[in-house]
Amino acid sequence: MNFQTFDIAGPVAIQPVRHGDARGYFAETFRADRFIETVGKPEFVQENESLSAKAGTIRGLHFQTDPFAQGKLVRCIAGALLDVAVDIRTGSPTYGKWLAIELSAENGRQLWVPPGFAHGFCTLVPDTMLAYKVTAYYDHASDKGLAWDDSAIGIKWPAVADPDTLSPKDRVQPTLADLPAYFTYQD
Repeated sequence: MNFQTFDIAGPVAIQPVRHGDARGYFAETFRADRFIETVGKPEFVQENESLSAKAGTIRGLHFQTDPFAQGKLVRCIAGALLDVAVDIRTGSPTYGKWLAIELSAENGRQLWVPPGFAHGFCTLVPDTMLAYKVTAYYDHASDKGLAWDDSAIGIKWPAVADPDTLSPKDRVQPTLADLPAYFTYQD
């Protein structure tokens, strides 16, 4: 496994090594010892799966607040998507900055999105499926969001992004300027 950090501290891209032959390939998609060396020691308590039938489907930007703040280890198991994380840690030198990587079943990449980041994605092809492990159980009262199209953040979504695919919840999320200070940056 190869781990890639970013200018924004916290998120980590993970590239499993695929060992292939005429039959296909084998890859370790998670190893606790290697993950702990790079990311720390999160305890995964739930795994989720998401299918988006239409290319251009936008989901997010989502996060949960304490005491149910979630870290997410996201991977694409069918199709392809642009996966996005936005730093919402008050006091962070990268507050309001974002990063995006393409995850696909073909490239096998994963993204670790720690607590303190809003997460969302846009599917690039039809029938895209994600699987993601989380470090806290889903809690309705802690479930929050951030406007996917906040111009102050300026995420460069792919041309295929279709606002008509937004859920009712995602159509009314606050901008970064209106977001309470749910997380505090700790150096």
